[in-house]
Amino acid sequence: MHLLTRATVLALLFPFGALAAQARTPAPADAAADRAAARAVADSALALISRNDFARLADLMLPEARTFSSRQRDGEWIYRSSTREEQRAATFDGRITERGFGPTVLVTGPLAVVWMPYDLYINGAWSHCGVDAFTMYKVAGRWQIATLAWSVEQPPACDKHPDGAPRP
Repeated sequence: MHLLTRATVLALLFPFGALAAQARTPAPADAAADRAAARAVADSALALISRNDFARLADLMLPEARTFSSRQRDGEWIYRSSTREEQRAATFDGRITERGFGPTVLVTGPLAVVWMPYDLYINGAWSHCGVDAFTMYKVAGRWQIATLAWSVEQPPACDKHPDGAPRP
């Protein structure tokens, strides 16, 4: 590339790159508020799962949202996927208690990721643990789940909640 052409390209790109970097860096107070709001959506999702309220869980999701679960069978990882509408129609006979803890929340602009270990009990009995990974977008001022993916594992691959078993 000729030197003049290279200089022209750099001159055109540099100001836009600087503006993009500034736009991606929210003020500290805004970033903290966005992290708290994204975490609140993840916490609400777990509360709704624990109430078997999959219709309201779907209300936290973008229309195009998907869920993914992964677990090992016969030494091989398999996964299942469902749409928001399939999630809305889901039913479960029994009482689920899903508790997240120690989340990592990352936010940049309209994108948030909440990575949260969890443990899950069914009808008061231990079932499994793993990690929930929420990807969210802020649309019209509200964080909405784009994807919810989780692993289904057993210790020592994952940890139980640090508070011990849930109280009845």
